[in-house]
Amino acid sequence: MVDLGKLLLIFGGIILVIGAMLVLAGRFNLPLGHLPGDIAYRGKNTSVYFPITTCILISVVLSLIFWLAGKFHR
Repeated sequence: MVDLGKLLLIFGGIILVIGAMLVLAGRFNLPLGHLPGDIAYRGKNTSVYFPITTCILISVVLSLIFWLAGKFHR
């Protein structure tokens, strides 16, 4: 149970850091969510948004974070 508690604290800290980064990105007008490569379609009655580039960027950043966490955990 102790290991599960530590794991939950680590994941909570990661979520806290990501949330803080998103809040700061909004305050500094960083274009997260409106990057080149994000697809937006606006029709007469519909609107569809595919944040492809933003998803790839977030995936790379999270992969690096988890890779570093795994490397330091050993």
